[in-house]
Formats: sequence, C-alpha cells, structure tokens
Amino acid sequence: MPTPRKSRHSGDSTEVERDGGDGGYNAGIAVFSYIIGGIIVWSLIGWGLDYLWGTRWIVLLGALLGATGGFYLSHMHGLTSQRTSSGGSAADSGPSDDGDSNAK
Repeated sequence: MPTPRKSRHSGDSTEVERDGGDGGYNAGIAVFSYIIGGIIVWSLIGWGLDYLWGTRWIVLLGALLGATGGFYLSHMHGLTSQRTSSGGSAADSGPSDDGDSNAK
C-alpha cells in the first residue's frame, strides 16, 4: 500500500495525496505532446518539401507520419500501457501455482 504524503495544495494540511496520484494525467499530457509535436514537426517538413518540389500532398503524408511516430514513441516509452486501478500487480489476480483454486 502506498504511503500517504502531504498534499502540495496550500490550505488544509490534512489533505493527503497518494504516490503517483497524477500519473495518468501526466502520461496523457505526454502522449498528447508526442502526437501533436510529431504532427507539427513533420507537417512543417512536408510543407517545406511541397514548396521546394511544387507538390501539395507531402504535407498530408508528413502529418500522418508525425501522428504515427508520436504514438509509436509514446507506446515505446510505456505511456499507452494498460494500468490497474487497484494499485496491485496483475499477478495478484492470477491462478495459484499450487493447485488450490481458493488461495490468493
């Protein structure tokens, strides 16, 4: 069980915050940043290539490449993995190795 710590909020000092309480929010912001950043950067690269070569479709390819790359980076950093909300590990809910189906 995570140990409670004092809240970072000013005011009432009896508020407690669990360790990692804002981890989902931070991961969501990171995923959003990777994807939007990838779209912006690769769209600008595509726009520059479109300007140089006189085409109009490379900017769209760049946006698609940026979104895909941003999702790939967030997935490789472990930000899109499924997390348990109970705080326990996924191994706690599996069957026991000793054959006793009621043991946990």
